[in-house]
Amino acid sequence: MSSRFLTGSLPQESIYLLPRLHISSCVDINTKAKMFEEASEVFDNMFKSSFPLTFIVFIPAVLILVSPLPAEAAHEFTVYRMQQYDLQGQPYGTRNAILNTEARTVEAEVLSRRCVIMRLVDFSYERYQKALRQSAGAVVIILPKNMSTMPQDIVQQFMELEPEMLATETVVPVYFALEDDELLSIYTQTLTSSSSQGASSAAEVLIHTATANGFQMVTSGAQSKAVSDWAITSLEGRLAGTGGEDLPTIVLVAHYDSFGVAPWLSYGADSNGSGVSMLLELARLFSRLYTYKRTHAGYNLLFFVSGGGKFNYQGTKRWLEDNLDHTDSSLLQDNVAFVLCLDTLGNEDRLHLHVSKPPKEGTPQYALLRELETVASSQYPEVKFSMVHKKINLADDTLAWEHERFGIRRLPAFTLSHLSSHRQAQRSSIMDVRSVSPSSRQGVGEHPTGPHVDLTKLSRNTKLIAEALARVIYNLTEKGAPGDLQIFTEQMQVQEEQLSSVVDWLTAQPRAAQLVDKDSSVVSTLEYHLGRYLKDVRRHYVRADKRDPEFVFYDQLKQTMNAYRVKPAIFDLLLAVCITSYLGVIYLAIQHFGVLYNVVRRITAPKSKQH
Repeated sequence: MSSRFLTGSLPQESIYLLPRLHISSCVDINTKAKMFEEASEVFDNMFKSSFPLTFIVFIPAVLILVSPLPAEAAHEFTVYRMQQYDLQGQPYGTRNAILNTEARTVEAEVLSRRCVIMRLVDFSYERYQKALRQSAGAVVIILPKNMSTMPQDIVQQFMELEPEMLATETVVPVYFALEDDELLSIYTQTLTSSSSQGASSAAEVLIHTATANGFQMVTSGAQSKAVSDWAITSLEGRLAGTGGEDLPTIVLVAHYDSFGVAPWLSYGADSNGSGVSMLLELARLFSRLYTYKRTHAGYNLLFFVSGGGKFNYQGTKRWLEDNLDHTDSSLLQDNVAFVLCLDTLGNEDRLHLHVSKPPKEGTPQYALLRELETVASSQYPEVKFSMVHKKINLADDTLAWEHERFGIRRLPAFTLSHLSSHRQAQRSSIMDVRSVSPSSRQGVGEHPTGPHVDLTKLSRNTKLIAEALARVIYNLTEKGAPGDLQIFTEQMQVQEEQLSSVVDWLTAQPRAAQLVDKDSSVVSTLEYHLGRYLKDVRRHYVRADKRDPEFVFYDQLKQTMNAYRVKPAIFDLLLAVCITSYLGVIYLAIQHFGVLYNVVRRITAPKSKQH
């Protein structure tokens, strides 16, 4: 190897070419040392003359080789977004739908820009507020597939929290998901990762965070937007009385829509599937009575199944406007005896008649009150019947009961319910489901978990109300009929199977007002059932005013979420630090190869023997 080559400059093209050092086993130690010194000079010249090019080419190559593989989709599942709507200009619920962030549980200390996952059994309003205060990227609440398996205290607590969650507008996307094995596995792994942040050693936290598996939660949908020209549908039908032109009219009303913190999880079994099923059964019973001349009474019976009941009774409001303000021929303009609204009647041994103004003696309203008391005490002594008086508060954002819509228009009206107050949580909860598993009972004689429909009590309440209405219509008390006289027996009895089938059908799908449009199977099926028993069945639509809408609904209420298995961001940071450190050590070793060689030589050189 010539000295000219060693002292000359290294060509640019030789950046990837290393000199070959052929060392013979027979060369003495001085020759080896000289060759190492020459190699040191070669590496020194390479990096001094072309280090920028080396850095530009070598570092990207390393990063490409060590870059992580594309994230693997660990699980795909359906999520249901919290309510988003505007009512009379006031926004409610979550205002966001997009989610693309890393998962954490609420046990983690830092939740900012993270998707906070929590199970219903661990949910509390304080934890929920913690996520909102720290500007979490999203909140996902995992619900059990069978709500009835949850303990009573957890169900009751969540029902009471639902209105509070909706009352505050939030920009954080809030989703609900039904648990399965894979989703619970994701939650467990995320919980382990989040809990490690409380370890005693910072090094342990760093190592555990870098080595643990993380999950990136991503929704497939777009940002939510207002739904334009949405129509809320209501239905009416009638049974005409006999005996004259100016006959009194009894109006029976029940709203069919359900409500809860998440529209796609709102099945509304008791509120108000029970009220709708009762109204249809009353239509069937009285249509049979009105078929025969001997039992055809002198009352018009008007049946109204309203939409938008959970949104301040928008369907009822428009129906009243159409009948009282925009037409000259309506049963509501003539002689209305009373309006009876049916709401949440599928359980309990209590019945409450909610009134805005106590009825005066001698009026049809008072007759209904008296007959309900008579039938309850004479035929169903286990039922505790009472009247609840509450004035209409026009200062409230929403009305308490549906009868208040009629009261505002000076029509005598009541609401019959087993609930003593409109504020009770089960009226607006996703926990209001069809039935309760026997395994959820906490003990003998205790109430089952959560609101539900007890068919035996629904059938009994239907018969009680039917008997009371019949006594008013046929004026049986004035005719001296005893209180225990039963009209609906044998061929005319209440059909529990019919009630059961209607409740099963109603609770087989969510009936939130945002999901039931004019072409929905819910509307068409209700229309079919009313048409079987009633005459002049018609639809009524209400659409929000485009300039000053009373209600606004939003889309993106149901989406697909993907949980991608990824390494946390700290893993990439540590990897970059390790690569940089490694390259730095290699560079320094080559720059000072001669020094390094001498050090190694001194360490490995054999010690001379002393005589």
